[in-house]
Amino acid sequence: MIRETLAVGLLGCNCTVLGDETSREAIVVDPGYDIPRILAVLAKHQLTVKQIVVTHAHIDHIASAFELKQITGAPIVYNQADLPLVAIMEEQAAWIEVAVPEVKPPDHSPADEEKITVRGIEATVLHTPGHTEGSLCLYIPTESLLLAGDTLFARSIGRTDLPGGNTAKILESIRERLLPLPDATLVVPGHGPTTTIVRERTSNPFLMG
Repeated sequence: MIRETLAVGLLGCNCTVLGDETSREAIVVDPGYDIPRILAVLAKHQLTVKQIVVTHAHIDHIASAFELKQITGAPIVYNQADLPLVAIMEEQAAWIEVAVPEVKPPDHSPADEEKITVRGIEATVLHTPGHTEGSLCLYIPTESLLLAGDTLFARSIGRTDLPGGNTAKILESIRERLLPLPDATLVVPGHGPTTTIVRERTSNPFLMG
């Protein structure tokens, strides 16, 4: 599988392109900003976007999803529980002093453990509320890969002081949905460096005790 992660936008959101080497079909996860860079990665690997997945509806993760849909025709997938965040996109833009992007409701709101597929790649949706009510992660077991959005970070967890955040929920989500994954699972968080499940289970200070 082709996997490229690039930090996009002012807040360095990790946008990940997943592509199948045979079908050349792709999933783009969290196209927050920097569409030209995302398109360059797709062109380099001769990939066609078939799914656009947004882990949660904070501006830095969703801002360019609709633009990417207009260019590629691919549907946008995210949890409709985050629509209240879409409704305050103007307020979100003011938080980081950027222009208000055009953001639309999802073309599809996936159920927990639903499969999101393109030819050659199958990812499982894990609903992990806490950072936002609709936060989700994508787990690709054949690649030992977890795209964790802003739920789990290297030695940290997602903040819960923004609208829709809940500390008890995010801790429950991590402990019940993510930490039981295999030790060697590579975690690509929504920002910052990669980590592994075993590393976070054994050394993440927010998860001790």
